[in-house]
Amino acid sequence: MTKDSSNIFSTSPFVSGNIYAADYAAPTPAILTTAVQDMQTAYNDAANRPNPNFLNYSFGLLNGQLLRPGLYRWVSDVSVTNKITFNGSPTDVWILQITGKLSVATNTEIILTGGADPENIFWQIAKAITVGTESHVEGTFIGATSMAFHTGSSLKGCALLMTAVTLDTATIMTSNISTEPSTGPT
Repeated sequence: MTKDSSNIFSTSPFVSGNIYAADYAAPTPAILTTAVQDMQTAYNDAANRPNPNFLNYSFGLLNGQLLRPGLYRWVSDVSVTNKITFNGSPTDVWILQITGKLSVATNTEIILTGGADPENIFWQIAKAITVGTESHVEGTFIGATSMAFHTGSSLKGCALLMTAVTLDTATIMTSNISTEPSTGPT
């Protein structure tokens, strides 16, 4: 990383855009504080949605399922061991509440069909998230702990974690991602 002469941000040949840190010059610390507070608000909003449409769907083992729009809640770890498909319109919303860990196996893919939009998929995870080698995931991942992307993995969306995001030759592609699942099922 190379700090800009303003000491407000850094750049890197490995990152498209700027990199910010809490100990950089103003206004960066205030902006980061606001961003963290917004992330915590989004996490709490997603975590506290009542009355799930699907409770402990497939007992937390996702292997080739088709996920329809709605609120999903697991009171356990969740493992994605094969491709899963989110099927719905561009305005449909998915909120996935996971009280345990989320593990995405090697060479696993999340597929969107019917116009489903990664901006409307919100993953709220209480424990660690692991994305396996050469796997692809989509949506906004809002986590209470950490997220690790293994070699060759990718995300179309956003990773918002309260402690750390670890990238090992991984790709994150963003679009106009919202961090507040305010229009989803209640």
